[in-house]
Amino acid sequence: MPRPALRRTPFGSAPDGTPVERWHLDSGHGVRAEVLTYGGVLHALEVPDRRGDTRSVVLSLPGVDDYADRNPYLGALVGRYANRIAEGRFTLDGQVHQVPVNDRGHALHGGTDGFDRRVWNAEPLLRDGAAAVRLTLRSPDGDMGFPGALEVAVTYSLDERGTLALDYRAVTDRATVVNLTNHAYFNLSGDPTVAGHLLQLDADRYLPVTAEGIPYGPATTAAGTPFDFAEPHSIGSRLPAPDRQLEVMGGYDHCWLLRPPPGAAAGLRRAARLADPVSGRELEVWTTEPGLQVYTGNQLDGTLRDAAGRRHQRHAAVCLETQHLPDSPNRPDYPSTVLRPGAVLRSRTEYRFPHPRPQTRPEPAPGPPAAG
Repeated sequence: MPRPALRRTPFGSAPDGTPVERWHLDSGHGVRAEVLTYGGVLHALEVPDRRGDTRSVVLSLPGVDDYADRNPYLGALVGRYANRIAEGRFTLDGQVHQVPVNDRGHALHGGTDGFDRRVWNAEPLLRDGAAAVRLTLRSPDGDMGFPGALEVAVTYSLDERGTLALDYRAVTDRATVVNLTNHAYFNLSGDPTVAGHLLQLDADRYLPVTAEGIPYGPATTAAGTPFDFAEPHSIGSRLPAPDRQLEVMGGYDHCWLLRPPPGAAAGLRRAARLADPVSGRELEVWTTEPGLQVYTGNQLDGTLRDAAGRRHQRHAAVCLETQHLPDSPNRPDYPSTVLRPGAVLRSRTEYRFPHPRPQTRPEPAPGPPAAG
């Protein structure tokens, strides 16, 4: 019986000459992942379709230089603060902190030199029934203007069921703000756009934003609007809707507030379901985070390509970023993103593929020995 396996290969060097590794995670049952130490990038996630044909369901770039060049965070681990902080400024314990702005006058995904541009340390983990690699990073006090030295660990694990899990952990020596996520761009079909993908969200409210992507008020109900994905809808059927929020962002780039998990106050809850009717591939996202940023690749323009030369066009993929809410350091009414000494940030996100797997035919029984 095939079992999960793990191996590593070289993947070039970072701009400063630091060697970059590619870690290969194999479930043993058709699902495989590749993780880079540069940016913690999810470089590939191969999943079989209903016929058994396998392809990667995340957008990628050919090499380290492409990831090191400015790109829209393809597959990267982002931090110290995922999403936006208005004007890059926040006050914590009476002290004002300034993060370099890099998106229309605001700080996005940790500023100009976020975790997506760092080389992470990697070590294999022995786990029963899963292939796993733990990435670690130290962000010093004052890094990108954030207070406190932060120790971050993110573990990628791929189990026999084909579930890819990301476990986040962080500690600090001084009060700071933290919001971590993975910025994978999903396309389950390989088609030029995800217009035909069916999206369902386990959320009833979302945050309207300004033209610069900053929330401007409390969460509003999605019911009866193009933001209502309580039932599955094709992404392409909603994008052209005459809605001011879609117009100002060029598509979806909004955070939904997830329904609380049943029973316990904290725990995994389903956040989203994405399905491609043609290939039969399905993806479920489960998380302990309170929010989900849905981004439909509005800024992709065909200038970026993968290793096969395929261009990443506008709306070529959809990001399903599990996280806390944007601009939370300036919004006391939002769930807190403050991490203090002695506390441990823990978060888990799972990418599950529940569609039926092709059945493996049993090996024929050996016949009688040949005469001779």
